[in-house]
This record gives sequence, structure tokens and C-alpha cells, in this order.
Amino acid sequence: MQETSLSKDDKTITRIEIVNEDYSDRYGFSPKTEDQKLFFRLCSAVRQCGEAARANQSHIHRSFKDDGTILTETDLAVSDAILSCLKELYPDCNIITEETDLKSFTEGARYTFVLDPIDGTDAYSQGLPAWAVALGILDSRRKPCGGVVYAPRFGVGEQDLFLCTMPGDADVYLNGKLHKAPEHYDIPRQMVVASNIMNYMDMKAYKEKLRAFGSSIVHTVAPVVFSNQDCSINTYCYAWDVAAAHAIVEKCGMRIVYFDGSELEYDDRLLLERKQIRMPILIGYEKCIRWMRDNLRLY
Repeated sequence: MQETSLSKDDKTITRIEIVNEDYSDRYGFSPKTEDQKLFFRLCSAVRQCGEAARANQSHIHRSFKDDGTILTETDLAVSDAILSCLKELYPDCNIITEETDLKSFTEGARYTFVLDPIDGTDAYSQGLPAWAVALGILDSRRKPCGGVVYAPRFGVGEQDLFLCTMPGDADVYLNGKLHKAPEHYDIPRQMVVASNIMNYMDMKAYKEKLRAFGSSIVHTVAPVVFSNQDCSINTYCYAWDVAAAHAIVEKCGMRIVYFDGSELEYDDRLLLERKQIRMPILIGYEKCIRWMRDNLRLY
């Protein structure tokens, strides 16, 4: 698909209307408390946006932003829909989103939501399946505490891959069921990496299989979901490319760290200045991360 002009008039692809869904356990938890009900509605909004994005994938247009990255009508429609939902459900919280710099941030707010309306827009715009609606939740100290990731075409033996974890809850749910991450080899036999990994890292010490899907969020959750993907590496991405998966990964007993072993922190540089992470990040169990740090090299 070549570059085209984005449609402004076709409401079937430029607007997503979120409808209230009856409370149920479809996302894995029973919404009884007020916080659980709010999170249920958030999950519902992400699901509806993902379903609309899937339905519209063959109809959208592909354009470019000033920085050269891809933009489609769906990025804007999902962003508008979820921003509206967040402002209704969590009016006093911060929102950081890829498509809009809201230029407003309250230090110490209960939550900071970090949204990537379509992570993997390039793949999405080409009709490929590796993309996701991704919404991360940071607590008042900017620590990852929750997240929702919906990849409507990248499930395990099925279409849907819907992961969520609620602030204050240690559990992670995959497609409505309590999820336990698979065990993995300490020395990775398969690794998920960014497509441009060879520009930044010397991988010669690794002799096994590398896979690149086309979505930073899908890369990040791959070891959590796929039994043969032992670990992953993301290169220079932004807060919205990883935040939605961060709490999910940690609650599954894995880690996300910079290549030098330091913690990935959502500081002003990432959130307010909207800069890229300062070096590639490693995702996996501790022993697998140790192997990557001991055997791979940065250029």
C-alpha cells in the first residue's frame, strides 16, 4: 500500500463509538468494586477499538507523520475513542499518548495512562497481523501497575490475544482466563527482536532463531504468551511502545531492564519530553536476561 491521503469524511473508519457493555467476567475478573467496574469498562473500550481496527484494516489509508512514521485513520480514531473514555472514567489522571501531546501533567496523580492506539502501525497499514491496541497504567510514583494489550489478529491458535492486569491485583488474564507464563530456557533457543536489531547490537554470539513480528508491544509480551519465545529485545522505542506490557511482564515473574541491567523508569525524559529509551531493553526471566547481557554486545 503506497502513501495516500487520510480520509476525513468516512465515519466508518474515522470514528469509533464505544458502547457500554454489561458487567461480566469476560476479561477474567468479576467486577464488583468500583475500581473493578472502571477497569472493566476500560478493557471493554480497548476491545471495541481493537475489533473496529480489525474490521477496518483493509479499508484504511496509509500516510506519514513529520517524523517519517506511518499514520492511518485508525490510529486517530482509536486515540480519540480511548482518550474520551479515559477522561470520563478517570478525570483526574494523566494521559500520555503517541498521537497527541496533551501538554498537561499533574505530578502525583493517582494514575498515568500511556496509550499507543495502534502499536505496529506499519504492519497494520500493510495488512499484517502483528499489531495491538496498547494501554499502560503507571501509579502515582510512575511505577507500572496495570495494562491492557489487545492484539486482535495475533492470538495463540486463535485470532484474539487479549491481556490485562488491574492496578492492585497480582493476576494477569489472557483471553478471559487467569494466565501463568510458560517456563523458558535459561539460554534462549528462540528470541523475539526488533526488525532493526542488527543496527544496534552485535548478535554473533547467538546461533539460534530470531523472530521479528513488527510490534514492540507484541515483542514485549511474546515470552509471556508464547511457549517457545524465550526472551525478547526492543531497540530504541518510546514509552507508549512498552508501558502497556510492563506490568504484565513483571506480574508474570519476568523483568524488563535496560541492556546495562538498570531499571526502565518512566521519568520526565520519557513521558514529558517524549524521548526514546536510552538503550535497548531486554525482556525475560532473570537467567535469560543474564545470558543476553553476558553474551551480546551493543555497537
